Formats: sequence, structure tokens, C-alpha cells
Amino acid sequence: MKRLLILAVIPILVLARAGYAAEQNAEEILKAIVKVRAIIHEDAVTAQSLGTEREGSGVLIDTAGHILTIGYIILESKTIEVTWSDGQVSDAAFVGYDYDTGFGLLRVIQLKDITPMRLGKSSGLKAGDPALVAGHQGSESVSGVRVAARQEFIGYWEYLLENAIYTIPAYQNYGGAALIGGDGALLGIGSIFTRISVPGIGTLPANMFVPIDLLKPILADLIASGRSRQPQRPWLGLHTDESHGRVFVIRIHPGGPAQKANLQAGDLILKVNDQPVEDQADFYRKVWALGTAGVKVPISILRGATIQDVTIDSADRYQHLKLSPATGGKKEML
Repeated sequence: MKRLLILAVIPILVLARAGYAAEQNAEEILKAIVKVRAIIHEDAVTAQSLGTEREGSGVLIDTAGHILTIGYIILESKTIEVTWSDGQVSDAAFVGYDYDTGFGLLRVIQLKDITPMRLGKSSGLKAGDPALVAGHQGSESVSGVRVAARQEFIGYWEYLLENAIYTIPAYQNYGGAALIGGDGALLGIGSIFTRISVPGIGTLPANMFVPIDLLKPILADLIASGRSRQPQRPWLGLHTDESHGRVFVIRIHPGGPAQKANLQAGDLILKVNDQPVEDQADFYRKVWALGTAGVKVPISILRGATIQDVTIDSADRYQHLKLSPATGGKKEML
């Protein structure tokens, strides 16, 4: 049988977790990685941008049947199904979503006799370290990668990770894919395709993985209530981009706080609470520093040749999403 050592062509991969034989075969580990397919509500907020049929991978992480994936695959879903490595299909239920990390959690209705993948420790992962990326396509989906960087990731959708994991070479089916360490433990979940500048080499295609350490403080909350119990950051309902340190609006969410404050695509954001905005990450941090969801956010914008002061009544972003409960006995969350 092929072993992870051979598939990855990485000499340090020896699997020695408790309960497993050394150099555990790839097929056994990969059984915990499944295909996730979700059908989304037609009137969902994310339907227009992400579509109403979504597919990706997920990882079985406990014996209760919880499967971890990247949240956009199952966000605002009305039905979810999971395909196991043997081709069998199981119905699944949405459990939770965390906007700050991007993690999504679902639960299979009928659990198969498969060993969950252990959660590793991503904090020790550094640039240059080898790892594996695996999707739901079985042993043929396993690729050896290296960590290109540990640095912040800034998303145009009011999203920022302080210590994201960037890997090269780029992996095609990244959504929900597993980043696996040398001991067979889960280190991250695939989020997006991006590019990263590598000193001495140039700009390379890469993937960003959400570090698994970010799941541990919120996992119990996701299972119990569908979201983190931490105070929610203020949400403005806009997409931004940055060019030469200038932050401008590229899209407004219909019915969101920014639209209600009459912001428009093309507006250049100059200040938050009379403090100059230095870049996209600085804009997010200045907004979040004002307080929790619901706080008023005073900003200054440049529209055409005119500077305008606008106050946005921020909101809880979860209130604008169609989130389904994990069990039929619960009312819609939030």
C-alpha cells in the first residue's frame, strides 16, 4: 500500500499517534476526509456571490460525527450531504459558522466506523516546514507542500487573520482541504487560492489555510449554539480593496449598514473616528476598536471631489444570514 511518506515525498512523515502503527497507511488517514455538498437557499445573502450549489472537502474531527470545513461551503445551506471515501452518501446538518475564522461545522446523521483526525498544534508551524494537503478524492488528492509564510491575511469582506498559513505549491481543490502535519494531525483547513511574495523567488501561486489552533477556543460554542459566544465585531456590510495604501469601497451589501448610511461603490475611505486610515487592515482594526456590533462608526469618505462625514450604525453580521439549526427541535439560530 502507498504510505503518506511516499505520497508526500517528505522524509520526516512518520505517523506515531497513539492508537496507530508507525507509518500508518494513507488510506486509513484519508478516510476522515470527506466530500461536502451543500444546496443553498435561493434567497440567501451569499447565493449571488457564492452560488446555490457548493462543494468542497471536510474533515471528521470527533466520534460524535462533527465535520470541520471552510464555512462558505455550507453557509446558508438548506441541505447538506457527505460522501465518504467508499462512495457512500450520508445526510448532514449545519451546526455552526464562525465569521472571524471562517470555520464551518456540520454533523453527519449516521456516523460510520471511521477514526476522526486528531487536532494538531498549528502554532509551531513555521515558514519552510513541510506538510501534506489532502482533499476528498482519496490518495490521489494528497500533495506535499511547504509553508511559505505565517502572516496576516486580509479579506475584502471585512475579514482579517493575524497568523494565517500560506502554502506552496498551490492546491487546486483547496476549499475545506486538510493541512496535515508529520504526525498525521490536522493543522489547518483550506480557505482560498492566493499569491504570496517569496524572498529571492518572486510572487508565487499559493493557498491560505486557517490555523487549527483558532478552532479550539470556539469549538464548544459552535457545537452548543452555532457561533462563538465572544462579543461580535461591528459589521458594516461592505467590500473594500486597497491600492497604494488607499482603501476604497467596491461593493455594498443590500440592506446592510453601509447601504443604509448611503455609502457607494467607489467611495474612498479616509478616516475612522477622525483617525487617518493607513491601509485595509488598519481600516478594519480601527472599526473593530470602537466596540462591539451595534456601535456607531463615524468615517470620512472622499466621493468625487467632496469629503463627506458619515456615521454607520454597525450590525451583527449573523443577523443578515440564513443559518439553519443542527436539529429540527431548535428554532433558527440568532
